Amino acid sequence: MLSIPLKDDSSEEAFRAAARHCLAKGLAPDQVVFSAGDSLSLFGEEAPNVSPAPGVAVPRSYAKMVTVIVCHSEPDRFALLYRLLWRICQGERHVLDNPADPDVAKAMRYAKAVEKDVYRMQAYVRFAERKIDGAQVFVAWHEPRHRVLRLVAPFFVDRFSNMDWLIATPLGTAAWRGGVLTFGPPAARPAKTADAVLDELWMTYFRSTFNPARLRVNAMVAQMPKRHWSTMPETAQISEMVREAGARVAEIGARVVERPPRFAERLAERMADNQRRVSQPFSLDALREEIQACRLCPLHEPATQAVPGEGMPGAEIMFVGEQPGDQEDLTGKPFVGPAGVMFQRALAEAGIERQKTFVTNAVKHFKFEPRGKRRVHMTPSTGEVTKCRFWLNREIAIIKPKLIVALGATAMLGITGRKVPVTKIRGSVVAADDLSILVTVHPSYLLRLPDKELASAEYTRFVDDLRQARVWCDAQVR
Repeated sequence: MLSIPLKDDSSEEAFRAAARHCLAKGLAPDQVVFSAGDSLSLFGEEAPNVSPAPGVAVPRSYAKMVTVIVCHSEPDRFALLYRLLWRICQGERHVLDNPADPDVAKAMRYAKAVEKDVYRMQAYVRFAERKIDGAQVFVAWHEPRHRVLRLVAPFFVDRFSNMDWLIATPLGTAAWRGGVLTFGPPAARPAKTADAVLDELWMTYFRSTFNPARLRVNAMVAQMPKRHWSTMPETAQISEMVREAGARVAEIGARVVERPPRFAERLAERMADNQRRVSQPFSLDALREEIQACRLCPLHEPATQAVPGEGMPGAEIMFVGEQPGDQEDLTGKPFVGPAGVMFQRALAEAGIERQKTFVTNAVKHFKFEPRGKRRVHMTPSTGEVTKCRFWLNREIAIIKPKLIVALGATAMLGITGRKVPVTKIRGSVVAADDLSILVTVHPSYLLRLPDKELASAEYTRFVDDLRQARVWCDAQVR
């Protein structure tokens, strides 16, 4: 049996080196004793210098688990990790996917305990300003259960990189001085000191966020254990706030409901006015002028102009695409670029006269990314589509089509406000919000297909979808 001594504060790299050494020698878990601390196994033989050994391929989940569990305080953590590693190397590649396995269950329990300690350190460290060697340093004392300092330190570096700080714990220290992060030995607990300014800020924040109506003392203590209270100035108020909670709830319940601020009333009036404008009859010419003046989202800034819909008022079929392209942005007309040419050809083959339809887009401005002299199309975000729904809804209210053909997922999002998988309902007419909608692909999808046979087949299917729209409308007439 081989004994591998690993210090309590051994790093992830130290365990990996020791584990590779044991694997290279073909040692099963029961042939190795990992001795945490500086002591060796009573019946073990001390390992010579751990020799370099080649690495082994492991699942990513195991690699992440090692990073966390080596920080646990239990002395059997290294043996547990090596046992799992051995099983993985022996063919149990998916052992970590079985939470009922005893080794996996223990590992998950250890990992969860360390992650909880990480969270508590991030949440409960309280700095106080001090002078050290003539320099202003923010210092804090914290008592974690596990050796999480190296895991947590990057969080504080990222958050407080503009100040020098020191976090001391019974298990080690971390210091950020002059832009350099260093780790040191454990520290003794300092005498309790206070920082009047920072302490008052924490106490004010805690009072302002405390909701007496949702007071759950047991849950609060479970989330914020009492062993951390001595280093958190705001906790001195907890006893008093708990005692007063009942009276504060009664006081809140007795208050007269206040009228909303005037700006809220104006906002409600404006929204109601917008809704009335959507529902009332409106001319297409007036709507086009309003769309040109739209500033609801930043897309209007780089675009040449807005591209409202065009076509016959009262058209039976309304086609909704995604957004204008480069050519549409320059001309101000929808579907005149390469995708528009293909769309026009497909309409003719389906027996639909474009001038008797109404064609528009879910988004009225061209979203693009400049690449040299070219403007490359970018898909509108959900927020941008949502803002443009106001205009699309008004176009629908004016045209009152029997059938709306949604050309792609973005069009469907603009019409219904919901994301719908196009492939699942393509070619069929669905009902949504008192609208009849036939979903198909966007013509630009056909232009992007590299395989000629597939492109031809998809184009034929696209024409069939358009023909289905005409047939459906004809059936409604009858």
